[in-house]
Amino acid sequence: MFARNTGTIDRAIRIVVGLALLAGFFLAPESDLRWLFLIGIIPLVTGLFGTCPLYSILGISTCSTPRS
Repeated sequence: MFARNTGTIDRAIRIVVGLALLAGFFLAPESDLRWLFLIGIIPLVTGLFGTCPLYSILGISTCSTPRS
């Protein structure tokens, strides 16, 4: 579907940040702005799929180049 444009470290950071934000959603049930933690879905999904739409728009890639 989309070309992979996130490297291994970038993907790992996105997954950890996404999971941490989603954990905050479940660990802070009394917070008024609890729904803001749901923004963690974005880095989690982009980390799992290995593609970032914003990187595609800006022409950025953190993938290592294949060696020939």
